[in-house]
Amino acid sequence: MRSLNNRAESHLSGQVECELERVGPGAWVNQGYRGTPPPPPRAVSTIYDPQPLYPSLGPLEGARGMPEPGPLNSFKTQPEAPKKRRGCCSFVKGLWGTTLTEDNSDNREQFMRTTLRELLVYLVFLVDICLLTYGMTSSSTYYYTKAMTDLFVSTSGDGGVAFQSIDSMSDFWIYAKGPLLDGLYWTKWYNNQPLASGERSFIYYENMLLGVPRMRQIKIKDNSCKVHSDFQDEIKGCFDVYNEIKEDDQGSRDINGTAWTYHTEKEINGSAHWGLLTSYSGAGFYQDLNTTKAESAAVVGELKENLWLDRGTRAVFVDFSTYNANINMFCVIRLLVEFPASGGAIPSYQIRTVKLIRYITYWDYFILGCECVFCLFILYYIVEEILELRIHKCSYFKSVWNILDVVIIMLAIVAVVFNVFRTIKVDKLLGKLLQQPDIYADFEFLAFWQTQYNNMNAVNLFFAWIKIFKYISFNKTMTQLSSTLGRCAKDILGFAVMFFIVFFAYAQLGYLLFGTEVDSFSTFVKCMFTQLRIILGDFDYNAIERANRVLGPIYFFTYVFFVFFVLLNMFLAIINDTYSEVKEELSLQKDDLQITDLIKQSYMKTFMKLKLKKEKISDVHKALRSKSGEIEFKDFRETLKEMGHADHEISAAFSRFDYDGNQVLDREEQERMKAELEEKREALSAELNQLGRDYDKGSEEETSLNTAQKETSNQTTVEHREIQRLSRQVVQLESSISAIVPQIDMIMKKLGFK
Repeated sequence: MRSLNNRAESHLSGQVECELERVGPGAWVNQGYRGTPPPPPRAVSTIYDPQPLYPSLGPLEGARGMPEPGPLNSFKTQPEAPKKRRGCCSFVKGLWGTTLTEDNSDNREQFMRTTLRELLVYLVFLVDICLLTYGMTSSSTYYYTKAMTDLFVSTSGDGGVAFQSIDSMSDFWIYAKGPLLDGLYWTKWYNNQPLASGERSFIYYENMLLGVPRMRQIKIKDNSCKVHSDFQDEIKGCFDVYNEIKEDDQGSRDINGTAWTYHTEKEINGSAHWGLLTSYSGAGFYQDLNTTKAESAAVVGELKENLWLDRGTRAVFVDFSTYNANINMFCVIRLLVEFPASGGAIPSYQIRTVKLIRYITYWDYFILGCECVFCLFILYYIVEEILELRIHKCSYFKSVWNILDVVIIMLAIVAVVFNVFRTIKVDKLLGKLLQQPDIYADFEFLAFWQTQYNNMNAVNLFFAWIKIFKYISFNKTMTQLSSTLGRCAKDILGFAVMFFIVFFAYAQLGYLLFGTEVDSFSTFVKCMFTQLRIILGDFDYNAIERANRVLGPIYFFTYVFFVFFVLLNMFLAIINDTYSEVKEELSLQKDDLQITDLIKQSYMKTFMKLKLKKEKISDVHKALRSKSGEIEFKDFRETLKEMGHADHEISAAFSRFDYDGNQVLDREEQERMKAELEEKREALSAELNQLGRDYDKGSEEETSLNTAQKETSNQTTVEHREIQRLSRQVVQLESSISAIVPQIDMIMKKLGFK
C-alpha cells in the first residue's frame, strides 16, 4: 500500500520521467531520431527550488529581513557531484566546435544541433558583412555619376560638338575649348553674380574641383612601321598602332615645358589604362591647366597653335577630380580620346564615384563598429579553419565548402588591409592638396583600387550567401540541388564538349563573315557574347542580313536551329531527368532527424516538465488541505515526505512563506501560499494547453505532408502513423494514471492505511 501513497516513486520518479521523455519524443517524431540514452534515476526536482520557480519572491524575502529558520539548517541535502574543471581544450572545443571537429557520426541529433549552432553564428556574420557592404554605398552615387556624365559627356557647346561625337583631332580641340572648360569652371551664379568661394570652382554649385585638371597624350615614334616600296615616294612617315615599346620619348627640342617633354610613368605617378583599342601606359607628355577659366583657355589655345596633337598621337587623356561634401563622395573622371592608326577618333570615358573619407557621421561610426565585429569574426573563422585543417590535414581540401571558406577568409583579410592602406593614403594626399591647391590632384590610383575593393567585397558577399547551402544541406529538400548537379556532372561535361565545338565554329564563322561591317561581330570576343545574346533572343538580324545577304540568313537560321532547338533542349533534358531520379531516391530514403523533430522534442520535454511541476503543486495543495488551522513545519514536512519530496526542497518552500520565522504557517501565510500556488498552476495549465495546441497543429501539418507523399512511401508512412498513434495512447494512459493516483491516495488515507 505504501507504494500507492508514494507518488514520487510510482509516478514522479526520475526513472519514469526519463521513460516518458524517451518514449514520447522518440515516438512522436521522425523514426530517424536517435536519442541519447536516458540518464540514471535522479531525485525529483520539485517546484520549491527558489531560483527557477519563484524568482519574484527573492527580493520580497530579503526586504522583510526574514531570518532562516534554525531547524531547517539541520536537514541534510543531497551532496552535489563535484564539478569537473573545463580546461583550455574543452573551451576551444565548445567555442569552435563544428561538424568537422566533433565526431557526431553516431549521434544524428548532436550533429544537427552543432550544424544549427554553426548556421546561427554564420547568419550573424552574414548580417554583419551585409551591413559593411551596403552601409558604404548609396543611391546618391548613381546620381552623382549621372550628373557628371551629362555635363562632360553629353553636353555640346556652340560648335555642336559633344564628347561622344568627337571623330577627329579638330573636334577634340573644339570640345576642349568649349564644353570641357565650361563644365570645369563654375565661379558665378546663373545671374552672373560671383560665388562666395572666390576662384575655387564648384561644379553645379555643389562639387568642388580638386586642384587643377591635367591633359596627357601618348605618341608613337615616326617610322615605327614600314611603308611598302611602291608608296615610299609619296608617304614620308609611318606611325604604327600603339605599342609601349614604340612610344615616342624624344619630345620637341624647340619648345620647353612639360607638354613637350616626355615623362615616365614613375616620374608623374601615372597609372596604366585599358582603353577600347588597347592598354596604354601611364607615361607621356602632360600639361596641367590653371585654376581659372581664362588662364586654362590660354593654355589650351597655345597647345593647339603649336600642334601638340599630331600624326603620332595615339591617345589623349583629360583627368580631374571633384568632391561633394553633401554626400561625402569623390568623383574621379577620366576622358579618353583614342586616335587609331586607321585615322579618326574613338572617345571613351571612365567616371568613378567612390567614398574615400569613411568616418564622418554617426552611421559611419556604426559601420566602424561593424568592421571591428567583422575582424573578430575573421579571427574566429581563421582559428576554426586551422583546427579543421589540423584534424583532417590534406583531406580538408577535398570539400568544395572548405575551399570556399578559405577563399572568403583570404578576401576578407585583403579587404581589411586595403581599408587601412586607403585611409592612410587619403589623409596624406588631402594634406598635400590643401597645402598646394594649384597642383594636380591625382586620385586615379586610389579610385581604381577603391573600385577593385568594392568589386572584391561584392564577390565575397556573393560567396558568403552561397555558403549558406553548406549549413542547410542536412535537409533532404535542400540537398536536391547539390545532388542533382553532382549526379549529372559527367553528362554535362560531355555535353559541354559538343556544345562548345558547335559554338566556337559558329563564332569563327560569324567573325569572318560580318566582322568588317557589324560592330557586335568586330572582334572574336564580341562575337561569342553576341551568340549568347542570340540564344536569349537579343539580336539584330537586319545588321547580319545587310553584311551578307546570302550567308547571313543561312548563318542565323542554322545557328538558332542547332544551338537553341537541339543543344539547349538536350541540356535541359539532362538536368530534368537527373532531378527526377534524385527526387525519387530521396523520397524513398529513410528520414533523418529534421529541424521539426528537434522542435517537437523540445515541445515534449517542456510539456513533461510543466506537467510534473503542476502535479507537485497539487501535492502542496493537498498538504495544506490535510491540516486545519495553523500548520507546523513538522507536519508539513511529514506530509510531503510521504509523497517523495526531498528535505531541502520542503524546507525551501516552507521558509519562503513563513514570513515571521516561527516555523508555523498561520491562516494569512497559508492563504498567500495557496494563492501563489494557484496562480502558478493556472499559468502552467495555460502553457500546457498552448503546447498541446501547437503540437496538434504540427501533427496535422505532418499528416497532410505524409498524405501528399503516400504514393512514393506508403509503407513508411503507415508505420510512422502507427508509432505516433501508440505513442499518443501511452501518453494519454499516463495522463489518466496521474489523475487517478491522487484519488487513490485520498481513499487510502480515509481507510486508515499509512
